[in-house]
Amino acid sequence: MRSALRRAAATLAAALTLTGLGTVPSPGLDALSSTGRGTLIGAGPAGAAVPPPTPGSLTRHSISGVYAAGVSSGGYMATQLHVAYSGTFRGAGIFTAGPYGCAQGNLTTAQLACMNNLYPINVAGLEQATRTRAQQGRIDPVANLGGDKVWIYHGRGDATVKESVNDSLAAFYGDFGAGVSYNKTSPAGHAWVSPIGPNPCNASYTPYVNNCGDDPQRSMLTHLFGSVAAPVSALNGKLVQFGQSAYAPGGSASSISMGANGFAYVPASCAGGASCKLMVALHGCLQGFENGAIGNKFMDKAYLNEYADSNAMIVLYPQATASSWTGGNPNGCWNWWGFGGDTSYDVKSGKQMQAIVAMVRALGG
Repeated sequence: MRSALRRAAATLAAALTLTGLGTVPSPGLDALSSTGRGTLIGAGPAGAAVPPPTPGSLTRHSISGVYAAGVSSGGYMATQLHVAYSGTFRGAGIFTAGPYGCAQGNLTTAQLACMNNLYPINVAGLEQATRTRAQQGRIDPVANLGGDKVWIYHGRGDATVKESVNDSLAAFYGDFGAGVSYNKTSPAGHAWVSPIGPNPCNASYTPYVNNCGDDPQRSMLTHLFGSVAAPVSALNGKLVQFGQSAYAPGGSASSISMGANGFAYVPASCAGGASCKLMVALHGCLQGFENGAIGNKFMDKAYLNEYADSNAMIVLYPQATASSWTGGNPNGCWNWWGFGGDTSYDVKSGKQMQAIVAMVRALGG
């Protein structure tokens, strides 16, 4: 009984941390090897450093398809964007998150059902709620999801968002006819996984980008696009820094817990007029640019820019940020449970959703 209570307390502490109601933990025993250091699996490629940001604005390009990818709260936001705007987004790549609508606007449900498994997830009920929203016009028709590609990655070492929660995500999409690829065999901790990740595979701590000796980006993009060219070793594009308030409802990014600036990696071919795909890449809690301990690490180590250059893909990096107002978002998560009084957070009228889609439209998506 005591061991069960300790396990429950540990998983609740992790949930509190990622939603911003707890403190950031030191790496636990399950994230460390017996030597006291994490297990780094394979050296991986060198990667190409993201270029310094160039101040500018989002300009229109020839976009052939729009996709979303994210980790943790960013994974939830990627699903929200894909489901609510399924007429715009063709697919999603998700590292460790649960099904659309999981939190139902309730923080306790978010923590105990949609990260932990102390509450059950009623997948059939969420699917019916999704159909009802579509019938009401609050999200795009669910028929759009049929045939869309969805890629899911969950690590066995992830104690923050349970495997059963990811199972529910896979079931949700499968029931709507999406083509789901689901990898849950990795030893990864709670993180975005990349062959140039600075963290050990089984780590669950900052900057939440791990190296597990595989290349999830190749797997994800192959599933979403059908085929991909090898990543480049030196980038030829530029990282555009733009003000996010221009896209936020009401003209204030900070009022919806989004950072002052967002970023877009634009390959030279796309800037030159080539037809390009658009990937919206969404960091997780504690991973945003305005977090001084993180800065550009997610954009630099996600291993998307390297594929962007060789596969004609613009990568949009919207930025969430911490907020201190009541009912706020102290860890800079994306809004997947309704903080800040935004009861429409996961439908087309959700404030962060509107801001991101406005960025997509500005780029031509």
